Amino acid sequence: MKSISRRTFIAAGAGTAALFALGACGNSGNGGSGDSGKTYKIGVLQLTQHAALDAANDGFIKALDESGLKYEADQQNANNDQSTLATVASKFVGDGVDLIYAIATPAAQAVLAATDEIPVVGCAITDYAASGLVADNEKPGGNLTGTSDMNPVDEQIAMLQKVLPNAKHVGMLYASNESNSQLQVEMAEAACDKAGLTHERFTVSSSNEVQSVVESMVGKVDAGYSPTDNTIAAAAEQIGQIAKEGKLPFVVGEENMCMGMGVCTLSIDYTELGHMAGEMAVKILKGEDKPADMAIETESSDKLKVIKNEDMASALGIDLSVLDA
Repeated sequence: MKSISRRTFIAAGAGTAALFALGACGNSGNGGSGDSGKTYKIGVLQLTQHAALDAANDGFIKALDESGLKYEADQQNANNDQSTLATVASKFVGDGVDLIYAIATPAAQAVLAATDEIPVVGCAITDYAASGLVADNEKPGGNLTGTSDMNPVDEQIAMLQKVLPNAKHVGMLYASNESNSQLQVEMAEAACDKAGLTHERFTVSSSNEVQSVVESMVGKVDAGYSPTDNTIAAAAEQIGQIAKEGKLPFVVGEENMCMGMGVCTLSIDYTELGHMAGEMAVKILKGEDKPADMAIETESSDKLKVIKNEDMASALGIDLSVLDA
């Protein structure tokens, strides 16, 4: 388990670098009254290390730095291990943290299994209600709220058609144990059906299966689609090498995956999602709002970005200039 020691961050306002010192201690308690003398204890549980989740972490810390609050951030990375998720979640509860930031669905599920009292803010989760994390996305009703990374799946499939007009059969690559990936794949399949494209699923249950499954796609499909998926994202560089060698173009769920394995995407911004989650956490810590009453937030559609991987496109002989129109 990758662990970053507990630190105290004293935010001095937007645009000012945070000052921090190891081993500082503060008061504990669930929620806050906004007392300027209080040091808030925040547990950060990240499912695994890859660029999108790292960006969600960075955005969250930036929002806390800008808030003016004094806080300790105990950052833990579970390396995609379920038992580690449970252990860290229990640790945070035992430490009496004021708030937990859960990055990705399995992290949030582990935290909710450990506490129904400590406020929890999630990020990099596609559909909170469908994943059983909240009663309703508009009114969560429990101790958890957060930001959603729901993808513009229909638009991504339309982008695939635009860039790859000769593609007729699309392979859906995702991890079978990630519920949010399953949801997005179902949306992608519906979009393919509407567009007259056939499709086929290629699933992995762990990172150990990625190479063999992706290699099995070569020659069977004209193009691949992969949603925001933690297992696939962590293996993006490896998949990219196979894609180049096998001349298999991928349209994927977000920017960082695209730069590792894809040709293009219409992407959300995980740093922005993390920043939004951090702003929600600040409101909770200051006692201005409660997770039960805070609707799940999504990034504004006008902030979506067209991302091109020109190196991959060149290697595969694909012209991305059609996206400039």
